[in-house]
Amino acid sequence: MFKLIIFDIDGTIVDAYGAIEKSLNYTLKKLGYPKAKSSVVRRAVGHGDKNFIEYFVEKKDVGEGLRLYRAHHEKALSRYSKVIPGARRLLRGLKKKGYKLAVASNRPPKFSMILLKHLDLVRYFDMIACAKDKSEIKPKPFLIPRILKKLGVKKGEALYVGDMTVDVHAGHNAGVKVVAVLGGSSSHSELKKARPCGIAGKLPDLLRVTKKCKKEK
Repeated sequence: MFKLIIFDIDGTIVDAYGAIEKSLNYTLKKLGYPKAKSSVVRRAVGHGDKNFIEYFVEKKDVGEGLRLYRAHHEKALSRYSKVIPGARRLLRGLKKKGYKLAVASNRPPKFSMILLKHLDLVRYFDMIACAKDKSEIKPKPFLIPRILKKLGVKKGEALYVGDMTVDVHAGHNAGVKVVAVLGGSSSHSELKKARPCGIAGKLPDLLRVTKKCKKEK
C-alpha cells in the first residue's frame, strides 16, 4: 500500500498555462520577437523556466528574457492561475485517508510557493521540493529521493503523479511507481509510450488507477 503520493504542479494539480503564456508573450514583445501560439507554449513547458525561455529566444537574449519573464510572472501567477477541477477535493480526501503528500516540480522554488500559497494548496503538503537549477531538473532523479529521505518513506511505498513524459521518466529514474494524468502538456500516446503504471483521464480518477498500480507491484 502506498504511504506517500508526490505530485507535479503544472498541468497536474494547477492550471497555470494562462499565466505562463501572458508572461512569455510580454517577454517576447519586449525583446522584439513574434507572439507565441498557445499550443506551442503548452508543449514547451515543464523543463524549468530557463530552458523554457531558451526555446523561444536567441542565446544572446536568454539572460534578459529570463529576467523579464520572472518579473512579470511573479504577478501573473496570482492573476491567471487556477486549481485543476477536482484537485482540492482529492488532496483533502487523501489527507483524511492518512496519506503523506508532497510536491516535486521543475518550477523554481520561489514561483512554486507563490502559486501554491495563492491557491491555498500549501497546507495539504508535507514537503515541497523544487528544482533549484538545471542539475536538479526532472527527469534527473534528485527531487523524489530527497522527499523519500525527508519523509522516511521507501521507494515501494511512494507514487508519483504528473502530466508529462518527463514526470514518468523522473519517477522511473527514482525507482517509484508513476501515474500520468491527461490534460497537461503530453498526449495520451506519448504518456503511454513512457510506460507509467496507469493513466488517469482526470485527476479525480487517481485512486481508481492507483489500485491497478498496487496490483502490479
